[in-house]
Amino acid sequence: MANDKQGGLMFNALTAGSKIVGNITADSDYRIDGLIEGELNCTGKVVIGEAGRVKGTIVCANAEIMGMMDGKITCHQQLSLRASGKIQGDVHTKTLIVEPGAQFNGTCAMGSDRVAPVK
Repeated sequence: MANDKQGGLMFNALTAGSKIVGNITADSDYRIDGLIEGELNCTGKVVIGEAGRVKGTIVCANAEIMGMMDGKITCHQQLSLRASGKIQGDVHTKTLIVEPGAQFNGTCAMGSDRVAPVK
């Protein structure tokens, strides 16, 4: 967990070269620059950096994808797929932003009535 001394913000981070296999629950934002195989439940924002990869399931409030997501992502508010980002799988979100150059292969269901609340 990192602490931004200027703003006092707390977040979790998985650095490049690290791998987690299993389930993760986070009550604050989570940045992924390594590899997660499993499930991530986060009440905050999930950021997958350019070097980051997730194979499994993500449930979160907001997400920003710059790396690779392979599986299912349920985003309670807004999902941003950046130009370097790739999603292979199913997306359920209230709002979806896709930058030119991003890759999305799968299904998408949008709207607040389609998104299950964050656990």
